[in-house]
Amino acid sequence: MISISDKNSAEKEKIFRISRKELSSTGLRMTSQRALILDIMRQGREHLDADEVYRLARERQSNLSLSTVYRNLQTLTKLGLVEELHFDESHHHYEAKPAIEHHHLVCLGCGKIVEFGCELSQKMRQKIARKEGFEVTGVEVHMTGYCAKCRQKGK
Repeated sequence: MISISDKNSAEKEKIFRISRKELSSTGLRMTSQRALILDIMRQGREHLDADEVYRLARERQSNLSLSTVYRNLQTLTKLGLVEELHFDESHHHYEAKPAIEHHHLVCLGCGKIVEFGCELSQKMRQKIARKEGFEVTGVEVHMTGYCAKCRQKGK
């Protein structure tokens, strides 16, 4: 069995079992590289791009290649274990699939990303689904503007 960091070990072990099950249901294995990338994504406090995932992974597994990271991020995204985010930049950011739906505020000055929850989006999701007879599988909201620090600099 592949070891995972001790931080929130019971929760991580549960997520690892679910992830392994998801992978095996598609005929894929939980390789050490996939386990490492999932662990990095779940520990991440920020939205990481592939280069950042690669840098963090190389600290723990020096023989890992950038192409392996890209391939595994795409596989994990297709399986719904990782989300690929687009914040109007030339590259993508990734995060572990959150347990609770959330949205993003993106600062146009410094690039800071703040996550927030919104009950209104849940209500809207349910209302529209009922009204249109539609099964809504996800809601993606990201708002842009300037954080307090950047607004202060502009004065």
